[in-house]
Amino acid sequence: MKHINSTDEIQNDEKAKLLSPKPAELVILPSYMDCHDHQYTQIVIGLKGKAEFEVAGKGNLVGPGQGCVVTSGSDHAFGGVVGNSEILVLNMPMATNDDPLLLQKLNQLTSTETYFQLDGQIQKLIQMLTVEMQASPDDLLLSRACNDTVIALLQRHISDFEHKKRDSRFELELIDRYIEQHLSRKISVAQLAGSVFLAESQFHHLFKEQMGITPHQYVLGKRIDRAKSLIEKGCYSLGQVAELTGFSGQSTFAHTFSRLQGMSPRQFKNIHHVK
Repeated sequence: MKHINSTDEIQNDEKAKLLSPKPAELVILPSYMDCHDHQYTQIVIGLKGKAEFEVAGKGNLVGPGQGCVVTSGSDHAFGGVVGNSEILVLNMPMATNDDPLLLQKLNQLTSTETYFQLDGQIQKLIQMLTVEMQASPDDLLLSRACNDTVIALLQRHISDFEHKKRDSRFELELIDRYIEQHLSRKISVAQLAGSVFLAESQFHHLFKEQMGITPHQYVLGKRIDRAKSLIEKGCYSLGQVAELTGFSGQSTFAHTFSRLQGMSPRQFKNIHHVK
């Protein structure tokens, strides 16, 4: 009986190890904003491309040689915005009273600014470590060594970098990317505002001020542009075009198209000799 319990305990330990994150891991971020939280602290360091992060209400872009501290239990959003955004993630274990050194390191890291810049010396070291991790992705000992090495040196090789105020940020590229990814469904002003981390009313004001039209009008224009492109390809019926461009029905699509283009979708199709 004891043998069975012992076996069960071993199996449970093995499952726990599989479910727990590696001490250090390489992650390619999605091209859309995702969000979650977890009960352990993470240190994130940019390797390639650029990533958008928001941690506890503070947002910034993180590129190569830059990073951020994600404290345990804090909501955070993230996503790649330039190229294939790759990051190094250091997952910190829960500190205990038996490990005062780790506790001290965690306190030092979380007392700094959320976002930081690495100097050239540690960047070179991280590059060498990540090359080894890419060659041996399942090497847990290497993963732990990477975590320990970088954390041990981090405090001596970081500095703050300027926090970009969201109030003044209006990045049309990010807005266009969000619209492109969600054009086949309903897009609210709140969702567009969230894509650049602005309050809805503030986003609406900035958009109208800089673009001269409302966000709703801008999205409609994008839907019609996509519709024209799909019609010209000649691969879809008008009903399918309406669905792919996010209109509630073909009649609504036809009415909007006619109002903005001065002709019906069918007339546009005939002019371009689409069968």
